[in-house]
Amino acid sequence: MGSYMDLRKEGSVLVLTLTNGDEANTFTEEVLKEYLEVFDEIEATPGNASLVITSNSPKYWCTGINLDWLKEKPKEYFLEFASLMDKVYLKATLLNLPTVGCLTGHTFAGGAILAAALDFRFMREDRGWFCFPEVDLQIPFSMLMQEIVEMLPNPHAVRELILTGKRIGGHEAAELKIVDGAYPPDELFEKTMEFARMLAEKDRGTYTRIKHTWRRNILRLKDAVLKGV
Repeated sequence: MGSYMDLRKEGSVLVLTLTNGDEANTFTEEVLKEYLEVFDEIEATPGNASLVITSNSPKYWCTGINLDWLKEKPKEYFLEFASLMDKVYLKATLLNLPTVGCLTGHTFAGGAILAAALDFRFMREDRGWFCFPEVDLQIPFSMLMQEIVEMLPNPHAVRELILTGKRIGGHEAAELKIVDGAYPPDELFEKTMEFARMLAEKDRGTYTRIKHTWRRNILRLKDAVLKGV
């Protein structure tokens, strides 16, 4: 078990559980580095499989940057931190297997971008918000972040969400196709796992090639992101 997340395998499905719910599973430098280490481990796992990213918190999936932590850093550090975030998003977007988000609670800001980077998303229907509040936090999207958000299948909804900072619940998110389904909390994980088990039957290499072709705009940004440009 890592400091901020736990990776286990349930049959053909890798389950990554975010375990820092007391801090809303927010991003710090240590957290982002752990994501990169775990993603490397996932990519090295042999055979057909899929990945579910969930949280052990019924209130939070992930709310992005730990702003209190970041405020203690010098201003010039933000560019370095933003570059590290982009590396995590790039890796999440291009992971070499099917990926599914099990959004157990609030999914805000950088957490919502991480969710958008996954292939599919399922959300709790009764509580929790999905939101891109960057316009109100005065934190603009990087080019990579914008490309990731625009992968969501409803351009009209994406425009409204990123330009207004509007919060939407599970039912509305499902209606707008921002998530692929919304379920009661006692059904959410099993419904997500059922879908993930189906995806795990796909040939991993073929699935990855199709995904990378579909996400060719992300691939075009890969070198720049890795260089921190």
